[in-house]
Amino acid sequence: MLSDKNAAESSTPLADFIVPPDPERVEEPIVPLAQLPKMTETTALPSIATPTATPAATSTATPTTANGNTTVARSRSSDEDGIFSVLYSVGKKVAIVGSIYLVGYMGWSVAWLIAPVILSVARDQLAKTSAKKRDIAKASALANEKDVILARIDELPAWVYFPDVERAEWLNKILKQVWPNANHFARSLVKETIEPNVALALSQYKMHGFRFDRIILGTIPPRIGGVKIYDKNVDRNEIIMDLDLFYASDCDINFYLGGMKGGIKDFQIHGWVRVVMKPLIRSMPLVGGLQIFFLNNPNIDFNLVGVIDFMDMPGLSDLLRRIIVEQIGNVMVLPNKLPISLSEEVSAVALKMPEPEGLLRIHVVEAKNLMKKDISVLGKGKSDPYAIINVGAQEFRTQIIDNNVNPKWDYWCEAVVEVSQRAILVLRLFDWDRTSDDESLGRASIDISSVIKKGVLDTWLTLEDAKHGDLHVRLQWYRLTADPNDLQQILLETQLLRVTTMSAAVLSVFIDSARHLKQARSNSKPDPYLVCSVNKQKKQTAMILRDDSPVWEQGFTFLVNNPDNECLNIKIYDQKTGNDIGQYTYTLSTLLKQFNMEVIQQPFQLQKSGPESKLYMSLSLRILKAGDIVKESESLEQAAALQRSTSTDVPVLSTQLSKDDQAKSKRLSAESPISEEEAVKSAPVIPASASLEKPISEVVSSVLTHRMPETTSTAGEHGLGRIQLSITYSAQRQKLDVTIHKIMNIPLRDPSSIPDPYVKLYLLPGRSKESKRKTSIIKDNCNPVYDASFEYLISIAELRHTALEVTVCTQKGFLSSGSPIIGMLKLPLDDSEITTPAGLKSWFDLQPELKHE
Repeated sequence: MLSDKNAAESSTPLADFIVPPDPERVEEPIVPLAQLPKMTETTALPSIATPTATPAATSTATPTTANGNTTVARSRSSDEDGIFSVLYSVGKKVAIVGSIYLVGYMGWSVAWLIAPVILSVARDQLAKTSAKKRDIAKASALANEKDVILARIDELPAWVYFPDVERAEWLNKILKQVWPNANHFARSLVKETIEPNVALALSQYKMHGFRFDRIILGTIPPRIGGVKIYDKNVDRNEIIMDLDLFYASDCDINFYLGGMKGGIKDFQIHGWVRVVMKPLIRSMPLVGGLQIFFLNNPNIDFNLVGVIDFMDMPGLSDLLRRIIVEQIGNVMVLPNKLPISLSEEVSAVALKMPEPEGLLRIHVVEAKNLMKKDISVLGKGKSDPYAIINVGAQEFRTQIIDNNVNPKWDYWCEAVVEVSQRAILVLRLFDWDRTSDDESLGRASIDISSVIKKGVLDTWLTLEDAKHGDLHVRLQWYRLTADPNDLQQILLETQLLRVTTMSAAVLSVFIDSARHLKQARSNSKPDPYLVCSVNKQKKQTAMILRDDSPVWEQGFTFLVNNPDNECLNIKIYDQKTGNDIGQYTYTLSTLLKQFNMEVIQQPFQLQKSGPESKLYMSLSLRILKAGDIVKESESLEQAAALQRSTSTDVPVLSTQLSKDDQAKSKRLSAESPISEEEAVKSAPVIPASASLEKPISEVVSSVLTHRMPETTSTAGEHGLGRIQLSITYSAQRQKLDVTIHKIMNIPLRDPSSIPDPYVKLYLLPGRSKESKRKTSIIKDNCNPVYDASFEYLISIAELRHTALEVTVCTQKGFLSSGSPIIGMLKLPLDDSEITTPAGLKSWFDLQPELKHE
């Protein structure tokens, strides 16, 4: 039966399947094949499937022609297409040949031809790469979780990697429903906060008139790849939640820059977002407010379109992209937060005032064995390295060291750490280039929580994304206290560092509002904004339109070197006229005397304003205190010993000096030309009260230093003269200071030839060129005075296995053999006296020339 049925179907006449032409149907023109949209090569994703053509679709895709008009239209269209194709080919060849002819005719360099070709190819490749990433990101944002895993093996959701991160599909469904309403909030945030900041940043580059014209964030909501809730080491009055956020939008944003119109499309952002719900209250909605921020700089990408598309070329688009990314960081990357108030019971101060967890002091010491990026005549030369340090949105940059793959920066900076969990210190090294983009020399990162646990971290980091290279950094953690008695200790420590930019305290400022500001223009309210500054640090609030009683509710953080002699300066300006409409100066020393060193929501009478003009603000001062140091190495032990030596602990009194002090006294008495009895008589008497206030070693050190003679009457044991040196080592700075004061009693081998002495220094073993230091030459002098200081960056572990070689030379031949060396000296640097605050200062006998090891 089945075969009969098939046979009957197969015997159906073919004419029955042909549809007769409808005389009333209007035939659509046939589109030439060349004008059909080309099929693009798409990424093979499970979520992007190519539909299989059905017989019905096939039959409709190929229209049947039954009259001559359609045939004529096709032939005419084909002829026109052929003519335009020929003309396009001819024009293209003429342009290529003409450009080559023009280059030869004008006598230009071949670079005029090569440079546009390279630039065009680079732009095409960059556009293809960016388009591919955006297509994958869009597909991942729209697909389900399974497709995301299969499509993007290299970027799996966070819950796959971390066992304590949970899936959040329920949250993605909620976001999809509330996104149309959240879209309006995000649009107002971009318009009110990001737009004025971008316009201000661009104006510094003489690019004025930036404004957003249309902001449509699209229909694709953000996607949460995982959620982590913290239940340990968390205050009972808050809830902390981390979200793995991925947002690949179909946005349509237009903006104006001067007279040019541009746009942003395919905006993407990926990073960890922290949501802090605090404080918890006993009435609905049970949470007083939210603090939303990125823990570290997120990955941001977007595509420039429109007339300003010419900026979307390598090098030219960096400025606009960098400014937009920076302004997003200034809003939502630590230490900046996006606060949202949920209840009137919670004051704005509790929600929006910065509350730093501590401060991280960063010392970028040196690097070694970096890659050689500069090209010289003989091949690869050296590099001009510098480092960029990032802690959240805070960025610091070292100086550039020219032509050196083993640079020593000795760069110091400090970063305020709002939240230490998941916070990362990122260090990136670059080779500076005068003519093109700086090339990467590698990167390294450190988890800040590991530094907090150890207190001090001194380590060499192997650079990532580099063939070779290491970076030496030293990090120290400081917590914040409200005890003014801790101020003197931190001030003493910063003095020992001998770095003038180091801080002793952190000032938090919350600018609430102002009342009854004076008018900057007649019959018109001002457009006020506030600028507050401490030393060279400046922070600015948003501008409020047409309001003489503006409400800002913004918080800022400042680093303070010494609260005893610094002030907080506040000025309020009218943006329209630029006039100063109020100012106030607050002396920070008065804040030290306040309870808990805080001032909460107090009014301050503005100066140079109306009689009723007042500013409402809150202030909080916190003193830095070094975290507990875990003794894991000799370096950390030395740092702890140095801190103990500078503390004010009362030692046990003893009538007998320590071994080091006895040795010091013996050496000084032997070197001094005065007798021991005279030295005792000339030494100042140590009062009992002084011995109780300071450690005996410090008192003796000051006395013995006072006894150090400035001159010597002998020529030393070998008759070659004596040299006076000061050697001091700072454990905090990892720095060795050597001062050459003077040389005395250099003998005359030939009365007609007075020496021209100078001094050379080397660190042993090795005697490398990098450790060489040299004084100036003093003509015709047997008792030269230099007072020249030299520095070496060296760790405490290396110091104990290093010696200092001191060589005194002359430009004229000294001995009969014509050798320029007058005398030498080799000093081991493992002497404990070198590491004391006073250091080692003494006279040393010059010895005959020593053979190099």
